[in-house]
Amino acid sequence: MEICSLQLSISPDCMSALHAQTRNLCIKMHNSTFNLCNHCFHVKVLGSYFYSLNQCRIVVLGLNRSHAKNALSKNVVKMMSKAVDALKSDKKVRTVIFRSEVPGIFCAGADLKERAKMHSSEVSSFVSRARATINELANLPVPTIAAIDGTALGGGLELALACDIRVAASSAKMGLVETKLAIIPGAGGTQRLPRTIGVSLAKELIFSARIVDGEEAKSIGLISHVVEQNEAGDAAYRRALALAREFLPQGPVAMRVAKLAINQGMEVDLVTGLAIEEACYAQTIPTKDRIEGLIAFKEKRPPRYKGE
Repeated sequence: MEICSLQLSISPDCMSALHAQTRNLCIKMHNSTFNLCNHCFHVKVLGSYFYSLNQCRIVVLGLNRSHAKNALSKNVVKMMSKAVDALKSDKKVRTVIFRSEVPGIFCAGADLKERAKMHSSEVSSFVSRARATINELANLPVPTIAAIDGTALGGGLELALACDIRVAASSAKMGLVETKLAIIPGAGGTQRLPRTIGVSLAKELIFSARIVDGEEAKSIGLISHVVEQNEAGDAAYRRALALAREFLPQGPVAMRVAKLAINQGMEVDLVTGLAIEEACYAQTIPTKDRIEGLIAFKEKRPPRYKGE
């Protein structure tokens, strides 16, 4: 993928999801040979997050707090919440990728230096806010992918667990290490890890605070794909982009409803889950996209879905 740098000024109507203070920013354009994704914009937001848009509706949220190994501070959680909230109502978004802009680090977890200065009541409030924000990420209506090119510990791994799909470099390190600090995972880790890799193994990893690499993470089902790291240090991100592009041709309404059916169905028994599937399927029947799919099939051409 060829990369060139541009300096642009973003008008409010072009980036309505961003706040006024983020209008004049540095943008990097990625020129891709993929015909559905010719431009990908990375917009730097307040030095901590990147909100990225491109023509193919792939949005990239990138953490960039290099001096603290992308640790989750109060401000970072606040900004993440705003970004996720903006994405909820954006019907143009097809897929969200969560990545790090810091080489070798995905997210080191909570900001322990900041935590040490907090009163006990502040700690409880912060953890609740972080849990709620990560849950908001998990509940985004579109597919989400975590691109883990470096270390993801504690809250960093909890953040990745909230994504639908996880891709990691073989050299990446992952673990819920909170028991080393005499606490437990508090942003969903005790619930999402066992749902991902099974109860017994999740207990073992949390009890031992063990850290696994990308290869082991793939073998236990913690991640979906493992890739060899490249010289640029963004192999997982590139694989995540490839996955996101695979999703683009599919019907947007169907993608959202499929995610809803799977997520809700996994929390209930099979009979109830099948009823959820039936109700979700019914939502796709009256859509213009469904009719377009049938017409495109008949005319032997790619469908042109509009998310309607």
